[in-house]
This record gives sequence, structure tokens and C-alpha cells, in this order.
Amino acid sequence: MDLHEMNRKAVNLLEQWDPFQQEKEAYEETIKAVVEALDLHDHPMDLAKSMRMSYEQSFHLWIPIEDCVQVAYKLLALKYEAKSIV
Repeated sequence: MDLHEMNRKAVNLLEQWDPFQQEKEAYEETIKAVVEALDLHDHPMDLAKSMRMSYEQSFHLWIPIEDCVQVAYKLLALKYEAKSIV
């Protein structure tokens, strides 16, 4: 899997997550920020904290870190697959 395909799969995963029951378009900027954070972080908790901050800043709603951690593991699995680490 190349980087473009990884980003596409990450966007798809985040669109399906829908933590605040919003329309898909409502998440576009937040998803972009999370995909950028995916490039920076290799640890699930670090990525989860970044995700949480992005979603909370965008929607002014609290989100449990445990929810973010679950998605962070899935995103990092995509990243490791793309980098042939797994």
C-alpha cells in the first residue's frame, strides 16, 4: 500500500467513525488534521490525544480518549501496513 492509498483508507475510516453524529462534510477539516497527525505520531496514545484535541476544537464537544485510542490503533495499523512494518 502506498501513502496515497493509506491516506484514502484513513479518511474512509474516520468518516465512518462519526463520533458526534454529524454529516460527513462536517468532519472534512478535522479529518484532514488527523491524517496529518498520523504522519507525525507512532504511538496510539499520542495520536489519540492529537485526534481528541482536533475534534474538540472543531466541535466544542468532549470526546472520551478511549474512543480516540480505539481509532488511533486502526489508523496506525494502516500506517504500519503502508510502511511495510507489519
